Amino acid sequence: MSVHSEIKRITVPQIKSMKGQDKIVCLTSYTAPFARILDEFVDLILIGDSTAMVGYNMENTLAITVEQMAAHAQAVVRSTQRACVVVDMPFGSYQESPEQAFRNAAYILQKSNASAVKMEGGAFLAETTRFLTERGIPVMAHVGLMPQYFNTMGGFKAQGLSEEMAERIYQDALAQAQAGAFSIVIEGSAEALARRITANVAIPTIGIGASPQCDGQILVTEDILNLSGPRIPKFAKQFADVQATIRDGVKAYADEVRANTFPTLDNCFGVPKKNA
Repeated sequence: MSVHSEIKRITVPQIKSMKGQDKIVCLTSYTAPFARILDEFVDLILIGDSTAMVGYNMENTLAITVEQMAAHAQAVVRSTQRACVVVDMPFGSYQESPEQAFRNAAYILQKSNASAVKMEGGAFLAETTRFLTERGIPVMAHVGLMPQYFNTMGGFKAQGLSEEMAERIYQDALAQAQAGAFSIVIEGSAEALARRITANVAIPTIGIGASPQCDGQILVTEDILNLSGPRIPKFAKQFADVQATIRDGVKAYADEVRANTFPTLDNCFGVPKKNA
């Protein structure tokens, strides 16, 4: 039975219980219009720090702030009823110490009423994950390709392609699971590695450029709707061309305004009605 029929808002424990059961459907959102649409179809909505690039046209994810993430999360939570809502912790808001992470995570959840936060990092961040989960803040972990660490990774490159790197990421995932994370995003990693992690952790894995064997999948919504620009990541797939629809609508509006065929008196107020 789908969790949708059991409770209005899908909870963190319900997401965790889907391990090895129903595939977990996840997408990103940072605005009310998208959130309202996604809510009907997905199990989990992530306010990703990809908001920086997709929503603000920033070069990378590093510059978005805790306050911005909380504001976008507010919009998403207010616009949904069913999906579990998770918020990315932005760069610099959690790496310094567990205490720093707790303060910023608590701020985000208090402001937005979201259900959980996501942090990028493996074994080195396990202590922070444990610190937060023991204090009532659910954590979604994130291993493999970690966009916030692209400077140290040498760019947005696939991870786990060598045995040494694959073993390190595998240990990262185990450490996060043992520290209390309720799920793990595996991004941009070798398929065999993602499959191995999925088979050996007791919590759900959410793949993005990982493996069909992951317990769920996540993509950036704009990527699947052709709203991200000319470059679509290898791991994404365009499921609709919303850009074309928007362009057609905007062009039709612009043409009518220039032709003075919009607005008509039917779109105005205080206009006497014609006699029948």
